[in-house]
Amino acid sequence: MAAAEGRHWEHPYVPKDLKLPDYVPCFLSQKDILVPYLGTSFLLVSLIWLFSGLLCFPLFLSYSRSNLIRKIRSCRTYRRSKLSKTDRLLMCWWAFTGLTHIILEGYFAFSPDFYKEKTPHFLAEVCIVTVEGITAVLEGPASLLAV
Repeated sequence: MAAAEGRHWEHPYVPKDLKLPDYVPCFLSQKDILVPYLGTSFLLVSLIWLFSGLLCFPLFLSYSRSNLIRKIRSCRTYRRSKLSKTDRLLMCWWAFTGLTHIILEGYFAFSPDFYKEKTPHFLAEVCIVTVEGITAVLEGPASLLAV
């Protein structure tokens, strides 16, 4: 937009005399990007920590098959085991890393701005973006499933 009006922005790249007629600086600061992301991540991790402390999982390994069916039907007398702090921390970590892969890397990998112009390092950039896309599509949901 600004380039069409004849206004050229100063870019932060080296060499400084490099001509980038379509360069438009990012209108969001790092603070504007990271504060909402980290805030929602903290909220999610806190909720997972709280809910994982409330959950109990039945220990079915100590019963024979006939006793197991009887115990499941009664649902009153089977032993329960609370999650350890390590398990709860791992659940929080997998949720955080899954959201990071999906939100941050997904935006970077599938942003149409990347494919506008070819640069001298275009092949290396395409390889990096491809790996970011793979992690956003596969590792992100897999991390959330691990929770």
